[in-house]
Amino acid sequence: MSVLPILRWPDPRLAEICSPIDDITPEIETLAADMLETMYAAPGRGLAGPQVGAMRRIFVMDTGWKEGKSDPIVCINPMLQEISEERATAEEGCLSIPGVTAQISRPAQVQMVWTGLNGGRYVQGFAGFAAVCVQHELDHLDGVVTFDHLTTADRSDLIAKYQAQ
Repeated sequence: MSVLPILRWPDPRLAEICSPIDDITPEIETLAADMLETMYAAPGRGLAGPQVGAMRRIFVMDTGWKEGKSDPIVCINPMLQEISEERATAEEGCLSIPGVTAQISRPAQVQMVWTGLNGGRYVQGFAGFAAVCVQHELDHLDGVVTFDHLTTADRSDLIAKYQAQ
């Protein structure tokens, strides 16, 4: 396993839509393992393919590891199946935009379907921070970053803060 370099905004690859994964090959298994190692080393709670230059529909997450409740998930070709009408606003950071966070409003609960590394199909509901993480990583697969959720004024302020670092 290897720690991969994490792309930083404004790398244009972070604005691209990723391609589906047709087969779970040894290369995809290695990518998933490397992404988990990279996420833990960063240290983050989620990491999407495009953040490491892999323009494929894959992300990894482990929302509880920092609290000693590790439960890593590898999500291949993930899709939201259900989205709650209730919204929640949370402070979000991003490994590709280090040093800045933003208040982002998202659906409070989601249900996602994805393929695991074993080829099995999974369906799970997510709430709280896990729902935020799932939606944040899915955004990356669609070429969307934190800045894209902000008003023009908030976006300009946050970009200025990021660039001033």
